[in-house]
Amino acid sequence: MTTADEGRRDDPVDASSRAALTQLELLVTRRLDGVLNGDHRGLLPGPGTEPGEARAYEPGDDVRTMDWSVTARTTVPHIRQTIADRELETWLVVDLTPSLDVQGRHGVKRRLVEAAVATVGFLSAGGGSRVGMVLTGDGRPRVLPAAGGRDHVRRLLEEVSRSATRISPGGALDDCLHAVRNASRRHGLVVLMSDFLSEVDWERSLRVLGTRHEFLAVHVADPLDIALPAVGAALLQDPATGEVLELDVDDALAADYRRAAGEHRERVHSALRRCGAPVLALRTDRDWIRDVIDFVGIRRRGGLPTGDSVTRDLPDDHRPAGEVTSR
Repeated sequence: MTTADEGRRDDPVDASSRAALTQLELLVTRRLDGVLNGDHRGLLPGPGTEPGEARAYEPGDDVRTMDWSVTARTTVPHIRQTIADRELETWLVVDLTPSLDVQGRHGVKRRLVEAAVATVGFLSAGGGSRVGMVLTGDGRPRVLPAAGGRDHVRRLLEEVSRSATRISPGGALDDCLHAVRNASRRHGLVVLMSDFLSEVDWERSLRVLGTRHEFLAVHVADPLDIALPAVGAALLQDPATGEVLELDVDDALAADYRRAAGEHRERVHSALRRCGAPVLALRTDRDWIRDVIDFVGIRRRGGLPTGDSVTRDLPDDHRPAGEVTSR
């Protein structure tokens, strides 16, 4: 492990970027604070370490919370709710893959990662709670130790804004999960933020973390991650290797691309479901605040968002010919 200072881009956070991060803080504190208020503000209302009341099991509930004694006594499946912790240690695991900085029509995915860091950080940093961060890096993960306060969250935001996207063996997502195991000192929340376009080689490490921590996965995406428009001749570049391919993107190739992207996305979401991680899906062409509010609404009703909403309401030019949308 190493500190995050070694993985920064050469340029510091300029005035315009700092102003954007400040605006992001205001959006979170003004628009989301009132929506997520309660005994413990956050994206996972309810889970904690103190036992609470039992209630009847509903589809989508985590089976790990089953209360077998009440179930046996009533012959009806029940789960044991928990009281939210007043002091929580949250670890943000940020996958700074080069694909975050690919410029799409609606911006770059790094902005969505910043929004997710601001949302979780500012809503988790009060009341004695602590927030730490682990970022993918060049050869080993980069770690910012957990601390409390808004100033610390602002530092985390600046780190995400200016960190370079250099990932090599030893500094990938799976290594970051190992780093969280070593750095975390108590039961808490682990928030995994990525576009999940790389290999799904992190499931075992996430399962191990599940013995001590709650999970939240934030899937950031661009419409081009889901479907490729049939635009004809095009130059496509691999953001990780720089390799450039000249292709004729016709309907058949676009359909193959969409099918392969869907199969990979299903592997990712299936792995997260097996680990018990709800998925907050954010997309560059949508209002991320609305997506957060919708996610929290599902969680408060006892549901487990699986990330399927990432493909909802794609722009018309990303849909196969003849596909009908429902609004």
